[in-house]
Amino acid sequence: QVRLVESGGGLVQAGGSLSLSCAASGRIIKINTMAWYRQAPGKQRDLVATITSGGDTNYADSAKGRFTISRDNAKNTVYLQMNSLKPEDTAVYLCNAEGLYRDYNLGRILGFNSWGQGTQVTVSS
Repeated sequence: QVRLVESGGGLVQAGGSLSLSCAASGRIIKINTMAWYRQAPGKQRDLVATITSGGDTNYADSAKGRFTISRDNAKNTVYLQMNSLKPEDTAVYLCNAEGLYRDYNLGRILGFNSWGQGTQVTVSS
């Protein structure tokens, strides 16, 4: 299967910046869309931003103008640059990727939709 590992979270003051990264590994054939989600305590998981393999991006209204999603297809890695952070941005940030991988046991190419374990972002006021 495909594994995603996030890094880059931490504690920052309001108005500051953080950069997150998420690397995918495994017998990957192709990654289509990569995305960042976030989940605050007691709240549902919300979409932050998406990026296709061709570089088309989409942002939640809360992220527009402050966050930038990008990816390095050669490294199977997606990034999230977060600027002008607010206390309400505090959450666990999770990356998601979907695409195709090779399952050698089955001898087939299968689809995957994988999640990372999440990285904590805390913005103090």
